[in-house]
Amino acid sequence: MNKITALNVFRRVVEMGTFRAAADDLHLSQAAVSKNINELEAYLGIALINRTTRRLSVTEAGMTYYRQICAVLDGLEAADQSIMATSFTPRGRLRIGMPMSYGLIRLNPLVCEFQRRYPAIGIEVLLSDTYMDLVDQGLDVVIRGAGTLEDSSLRAKPLCQVQRVLCAAPDYLKEAGQPAHPEDLKEHNCLRYSLSSSPGKWCFTRADESLAVDMRLASFCANNGIALKQAAVQGLGVILVPDEFVSNELADGTLVKLLPDWQPDPHALFAVYPFHKEQSPNVRLFIEFLVKAFQLR
Repeated sequence: MNKITALNVFRRVVEMGTFRAAADDLHLSQAAVSKNINELEAYLGIALINRTTRRLSVTEAGMTYYRQICAVLDGLEAADQSIMATSFTPRGRLRIGMPMSYGLIRLNPLVCEFQRRYPAIGIEVLLSDTYMDLVDQGLDVVIRGAGTLEDSSLRAKPLCQVQRVLCAAPDYLKEAGQPAHPEDLKEHNCLRYSLSSSPGKWCFTRADESLAVDMRLASFCANNGIALKQAAVQGLGVILVPDEFVSNELADGTLVKLLPDWQPDPHALFAVYPFHKEQSPNVRLFIEFLVKAFQLR
């Protein structure tokens, strides 16, 4: 058994979720993947992965071992790259998770720019507005909003504050009237982002004044910001979305900004990554790139 190969195979099986996916990712046969796992378990004298005809699951010992060997493997990679730093071209791979709408509008163009700058780094982007588990989905970095980290083994690097704007279509406002105060939103059809941590509450500030508004049940909600924008353009109600989603519509009058004296609370955006990736040169390089890109924004 080649110990390093077996450890890399085990890591990818855990991250990819199946022997087939790991085999495809590593350009090995499923038989070779199975052989490496079997030999590693025989060497350790303990089961790392439970297999059934339908699925596999990582044992408790296997997950503990996974976290430890990730740190070791990343440390080896970091050591290699530090020695070759003067002549080394960044290479390898990155699996990056990001929200669907904001990812397409703002983040993915930055990822493409990063890939052009470092073409030897292969990149896989996963776009989803639902929660992404870094370990279960084998992700190196996830870009997501503020919130308590569900795992103490995760780290988060702040990137920016996403400014949001309250707006609606002129046709809707002609019929429903224009709100003069955040409390007036209780009488409006406020279209909601269903994956928000508090979809029924919008918060605003004006000077030293803060206000949280509990809205009535909306007639339309969605788990995607672009879908909410499309609904607002059709005159279905009021939306609160990142300003980059609606910049064109606000410029051409398709949507109208509401309550300009009140500032909706911004959303913090973070790059989240496993603690054992802190020494990964590619992860560090990518996060540093994002931080600089948002500073220049």
